[in-house]
Amino acid sequence: MQFVDHVTIYARSGNGGAGSVAFRREKFVPKGGPAGGDGGRGGSVIIEADKQLYTLLDLRYNPHQRASNGGGGQGSHRAGKDGKDLILRVPCGTLVKLSDTDTFIGEVVNHGDRLILVKGGRGGKGNAFFKSATHQVPRYAQPGESGEEKKVQLELKMLADVGLVGFPNVGKSTLVASVSAARPKIADYPFTTLVPSPGVVSVDEFQSFVIADIPGIITGASQGKGLGLRFLRHIERNAVLLFLIPVTSNDYVEEFQSLIHELSSYDPKLLDKRRMIALSKADLLPQNKHADVLRRARNQFGLQEQVCLISAVTEFGLESLKQNLWQCIQSQLIE
Repeated sequence: MQFVDHVTIYARSGNGGAGSVAFRREKFVPKGGPAGGDGGRGGSVIIEADKQLYTLLDLRYNPHQRASNGGGGQGSHRAGKDGKDLILRVPCGTLVKLSDTDTFIGEVVNHGDRLILVKGGRGGKGNAFFKSATHQVPRYAQPGESGEEKKVQLELKMLADVGLVGFPNVGKSTLVASVSAARPKIADYPFTTLVPSPGVVSVDEFQSFVIADIPGIITGASQGKGLGLRFLRHIERNAVLLFLIPVTSNDYVEEFQSLIHELSSYDPKLLDKRRMIALSKADLLPQNKHADVLRRARNQFGLQEQVCLISAVTEFGLESLKQNLWQCIQSQLIE
């Protein structure tokens, strides 16, 4: 299924039904008085978060969404039928903005969360509502209130416990495929991954977390170069950031600082997230060099960063990586 994380839709709520002008007419009840019922309310357009969805694809091809109108009131104090609400199911982590002004309306984060995009119009009052001691025979009723219409943008920020951050071709897709059942595209050329690829990682029998492969960031991504600007927003929802740096890199610290710079240029708050560094592609090194490479890298980064050595191809170090990530996620939740 195609991944779509940004759509514009036109949402219109239903009009309220008109109130009724009617009078009670019974054989043995002379001058029965007003008996016009109220009109029904119009239906609202509502979005609802669904954990089974991960794309806004359906709404891309159905941009015009309209709820039904309320029914008109009737005699004998019978109210009109309420218009049916239109529920649009969207992935968890979807936020809504007005398209013209970019004004934030709200967001749905957890499964079952709801947000009203446009509220249905109120139904008009029937003439029975206007009866009083001084006005016993009202011959008028309210019309129904018109519904609302808005052009809104739905933007998905993927929810994941761990987000993979790294330049192209460092092994992010291979890692996701190795530790989960996800099958992102894997190839030996840049920008193989064009959409975020989430996967569920099992730690123990009853414990798991979600890891997401964010499409490759390049130098200048925060200024719109490459694919980074389009997908950097997905990192905002991650609890932990896992930086992947290949062992073939000439300078681990310099590559890490370049990634940090791109994240901070996009949003300085991203630097407050917990992070780990994984030196990938350890299978390219002789096994007797692993300890030396890891020791040198830890000395370069110092105590402020947690560094590990992995190979997604041979699965070297993956079990330890999963356990460390799980502990990091749990500590983040406690805070």
